[in-house]
Amino acid sequence: MIRILMVCLGNICRSPMAEYIFRDMAEKRGLGDQFYIASAATSNEELGNPVYPPARRKLYSLGIDCSGKRARQMTKADYQEYDLLLGMEQWNLNNMRRICGGDPEGKIHLLLEHSARPRDIADPWYTDDFDTACRDIQEGCQGWLEVLDNRQ
Repeated sequence: MIRILMVCLGNICRSPMAEYIFRDMAEKRGLGDQFYIASAATSNEELGNPVYPPARRKLYSLGIDCSGKRARQMTKADYQEYDLLLGMEQWNLNNMRRICGGDPEGKIHLLLEHSARPRDIADPWYTDDFDTACRDIQEGCQGWLEVLDNRQ
């Protein structure tokens, strides 16, 4: 089983969307039992808070229920617990490396690394553009799912 941690700043928008979208894609492809997916924040600003309502609504529009998800902060121990730690933007990657004390095993990557156009995913908390964030997250999840499925 491949263990993946999705990471963003607060764990209330992008990373929970990525967690649930990846899980949904894997299940629909019959690969759900091959992955364990979770999400976390690099900051402690939103600890314990539920998924931000516009992100929750966006997931719901895709037929995905994220009820019960609460924000948590990434820890150094996550580096050993997960096989991949996928950040939404370069700033997240820098903070993830700081939290983990580096990336000696090469586990920290950008979610959109395997897309046709690798880039950061803008934070919809600031942009209020949850449609674009969702499309970018879907693109990133699809790219990683294809890469990981081909490895197995």
